[in-house]
Amino acid sequence: MQGNGLPRLRPARAILFGVVLALAGAQVQANQTIIIGDDRGGGLNTRARLVEQMRAAHVRVEIRGSICYSACTMYLGAGDVCISPQTTFGFHGPTRDGRPMSADDAERWSRVMARYYPDGLRQWFLTTARFETRSIYRISGADMLRYGYPAC
Repeated sequence: MQGNGLPRLRPARAILFGVVLALAGAQVQANQTIIIGDDRGGGLNTRARLVEQMRAAHVRVEIRGSICYSACTMYLGAGDVCISPQTTFGFHGPTRDGRPMSADDAERWSRVMARYYPDGLRQWFLTTARFETRSIYRISGADMLRYGYPAC
């Protein structure tokens, strides 16, 4: 248990916990801490809804573990966020199950993702990372601290 009376979620289960809440339409509880880690991403629409719920409920999000790739990076916009300097963040343009999207869809989903990033990161994503769909740009958690996130 954590000091706030809530169970400490293991990183792999933290994301599952959140996705289940989003899919079920349940509300994230206020003042909760959710630990995210070793998350390779997933559906952008589902993740956007979950991040919005977290932000509205003032949930504390701790991004830990070895990786946070793709849609996981949208947690950076959850509000009360800290990151582990040991976590590697991975960015790439949106795809549909690994396949290219139409230009209109790619533009739309790139903008959805970017709205969860701070200004400097958003600009880099929109001018560089979103055009990479076959590989991934990796940024260390230590380097991500320059965007103003506190370390966990």
